Amino acid sequence: MPEMRFVIVWPDGEEETCYSPSLIVKEYLAEGQNYPLSDFLQRSGEALSIASDRVEAKHGFPCSLARNQLAYLEARGNTYSNLPDAIVRCQHFIF
Repeated sequence: MPEMRFVIVWPDGEEETCYSPSLIVKEYLAEGQNYPLSDFLQRSGEALSIASDRVEAKHGFPCSLARNQLAYLEARGNTYSNLPDAIVRCQHFIF
């Protein structure tokens, strides 16, 4: 299963590299696209959940790295929930 990384920019301008065990993220996020925080969290949550499920289907156990990445994104995203126009940018993909 091909894995990938995707670089995002949080509302405060900090860049972060995120992990996915599957290329499914490309179906939910686009390079160079800005997303409202809630939309980004929903999209990345769906993509990482599917990625983890794919690992489970293939290997018999879910992907803890994908689950941990999702938990981290949700926690970090909550720190910006007080910003009404918080935007997360998907900078680019790394294969």
